[in-house]
Amino acid sequence: MDWVLEPLRHEFMVRALCISALVGSVCGLLSCYMTLKGWALMGDAVSHAVLPGVVLAYALGLPFSLGAFVFGVGSVATIGFVQQKSRIKEDTVIGLVFTGFFALGLVLVSNVRSNIDLFHILFGNVLGISNADIHQTLLISIVVFAVLLLFRRDLLMFCFDPTHARSIGINTGFLHYLLLSILSLAAVAGLQTVGIILVVAMLVTPGATAYLLTDRFDRMTLLAVASSVISSVFGVFISYWSDRSPAGCIVLVQTGLFVLAFLFAPHHVILRRQPSLPG
Repeated sequence: MDWVLEPLRHEFMVRALCISALVGSVCGLLSCYMTLKGWALMGDAVSHAVLPGVVLAYALGLPFSLGAFVFGVGSVATIGFVQQKSRIKEDTVIGLVFTGFFALGLVLVSNVRSNIDLFHILFGNVLGISNADIHQTLLISIVVFAVLLLFRRDLLMFCFDPTHARSIGINTGFLHYLLLSILSLAAVAGLQTVGIILVVAMLVTPGATAYLLTDRFDRMTLLAVASSVISSVFGVFISYWSDRSPAGCIVLVQTGLFVLAFLFAPHHVILRRQPSLPG
């Protein structure tokens, strides 16, 4: 019990556990839609593209979340524009745009005179999260949960079969940019916990893990949220006792859960007992 109770005696650990669990639940729920839509690369692009927005927002005295959100949506718009105006495939465009935005952020960090800690931007700083960041994360989480709940059926149809969704009158163009917008918001929330580089794991791994365990979307969302929250909580505890990065520990626990699901999922068992030969 000391392993559990000792960290809870510190206020910064309680705050870190609560915020990590909250962000984990948001990213876990959104990751189900990302998995069904096949947007792992898009999540990677948005999470990396917010870096220049963070730096510019600091230089202008604006909230980090505003700059990150603007550049996250801007990267998506750039990807769509280049794809429409050229014959380059989507995955290539995504790679070009997110590396370009990320490189711009690195250049701005080196040129803008500030006390921005690049390590905290890239890998998160949940143990030192401020009250303002907590309020911002709460607001973002409420918005993302509300949008996913309000448009749940339309988004589900859009992710499963966009052609059919369009044929029955659903505005798939609106849903496309709505999903990308809340993806940008989730990336901003994850910025505080696991940072820009590892937030893509929180947006992909829980959904992929749950997808191996069930074929029903309702169960998939519950499993994804549960695995993400468990990973966040255990990751923070492990980081406390091992004196390691919370972001890395959270993502490693998530990856471990995925490996277990991959090996022992009831419908996709890899390590099944081989039948014995007669005689």
